[in-house]
Amino acid sequence: MNSVWQRFTLSDLPLSQWRGGSYLYRLVGFLSAWREGSWFLQWANPLGAVILCAIVLIAPFTNSSNPTGVLLIAAGGYWLMLTLSDRLKTGSTPIHIAVGVYWCIALIATAFSDVKSAAFSGLIKLTLFLFMFLLGAQVLRSPRLRNWVMAVYLHVSLLVSAYGIRQQYKGVEQLATWNDPTSLLAEETRVYSFLGNPNLLAGYLITAIALSIAALFIWRGYLPKTLAGVMLVINTTCLFFTDSRGGWIAALALLITFFLLLRYWFAEYLPTFWRIWLVPMLFGSMTAVIILGITLVEPLRLRVMSIFAGREDSSNNFRINVWEAVFRMIGDHPIIGIGPGNDAFKQVYPLYARSGYGDALGAYSIFLETLVEVGWVGFALFLWFGVITFNLGLQQLARLRQIKDEQAFWLMAAIAACAGMLVHGLFDTVWYRPPINTLWWLMVALIASFFQSQEMSSEQ
Repeated sequence: MNSVWQRFTLSDLPLSQWRGGSYLYRLVGFLSAWREGSWFLQWANPLGAVILCAIVLIAPFTNSSNPTGVLLIAAGGYWLMLTLSDRLKTGSTPIHIAVGVYWCIALIATAFSDVKSAAFSGLIKLTLFLFMFLLGAQVLRSPRLRNWVMAVYLHVSLLVSAYGIRQQYKGVEQLATWNDPTSLLAEETRVYSFLGNPNLLAGYLITAIALSIAALFIWRGYLPKTLAGVMLVINTTCLFFTDSRGGWIAALALLITFFLLLRYWFAEYLPTFWRIWLVPMLFGSMTAVIILGITLVEPLRLRVMSIFAGREDSSNNFRINVWEAVFRMIGDHPIIGIGPGNDAFKQVYPLYARSGYGDALGAYSIFLETLVEVGWVGFALFLWFGVITFNLGLQQLARLRQIKDEQAFWLMAAIAACAGMLVHGLFDTVWYRPPINTLWWLMVALIASFFQSQEMSSEQ
C-alpha cells in the first residue's frame, strides 16, 4: 500500500533516470560554461529574487494585469536562461512534473475549445503565472534569498493592511453592492485597500497571515519578532474588516493547519499531558471564542448567519444561480472542458445563465472553475497536483525536523497558506486574479524549493 502511495505521489520517482532519458532535459545546463565565465550570471539567483520581489511589490497596487504580466514574462525568460545554464541540474521536482502534465491538458482543452481565441488567451495567462512558480522554485532554494523575498512580501502586505484599516476608520466609498441591500449590514463598510474588492483583499491577506506567523519563529532579535507580531495583528485585523465570509473560513483553515504542523514540529519537546490534550484543548478554545464572538458581536453574528441564509441572501443567491449554470456547462463539456481562462468562461456562460444573471466573471469556486475549464480529466490532474504538493511539503518538513532547520517555518507557512487559499476557493474565484494567483504559485514554489530527493540525500 505504501509503495502505491509513493508511486501516486511520485515520491519514489528516480529523477536522475528520467533526466537521463529525456531529450528535452538534455538542454538543461548546455550553457553552463557561459554561466561560469559570465560576471553577470555570478549574481544569477539574487537577480532572480529581484524579479520575484518586483512582482510581489507591484501586484496589489495595479488594477491592470499588464504590468504584472510584463514582469511574469521577464520571470519566464530569466528562468529559461538560468535553466539552460544550470550546471547542477537539480531544478526538477514531482511538483514540476504534475504542473507540466496539467499544462498539457490545458493545451489540449484549448485546442478542442469552441472559443479557441479566448481559451488561447487563458492558456497564455496560465503559462505566465507558471513562470512565477518556475523561477521561484529555483531561486528560493537559497535560504538567504528565501528570507529576503518573504520579508519583502510581508512589508508590502503590511502597507496594504494598514491602508485597509485606515479605510475602516476614515470611511471609503463602496464600489459595488457587496452587502445584501435588505440586510442590517447594508451600509456596513467593507475595506478593500488598494485591491478594489474586499474578497480579493481577504484572499491576499491569507498568505500574509501565514508568513507573519512563520516570521515570529524565524526572525531573530526582539525588534524583528515584535515587527512580525505587529504584522500578524494588523493583517488579521484588516482581514476581519473585509467582512469576507470566505476569507474568514480560509483564515480558520490556515490557523488549524499551521497549528497542527507546529504540534508535529514541537512534539518531542512537549510533556506527555500536552501531547495528548493540546490539540483538543486548542480546538475547544477556538470553538468557544468563535461562539462567544458570534454571540456578542452583532455585525459578526449577522455576517456569519448569512452563510446559512441560502437564497435569502443576495450574494448567496447570485452564486447559486451561477453554480446551476456551471453544472449545465460541465454536463455539456464533461471530458476536456470549454478551455482555460475567464475569457472563455465569459463567452460561454451567457448561453447557460438564467435571465438576469448573465454576467459573471467566473464560477465562484476554483474547483468548479477547473471542472468547467478543463473537464474531469483536468480536474483529476488538478487534485493530483494538490496531493503531490502537500505530500512533498510534509515529506520535506519531516526531513527538516530531523536536522532542526528553522527554515521549516516558511515551509509550514506555505502549506498552511495553500490550504487556506484552497478553502477560500471553495466559494470564490479571486484566486485567478494576479495579486492572488502570483501568491499561490509563490507558495507552491516555496514548497518545491525545499525538495531534496532520496538520491540527493544519499549523495550528501
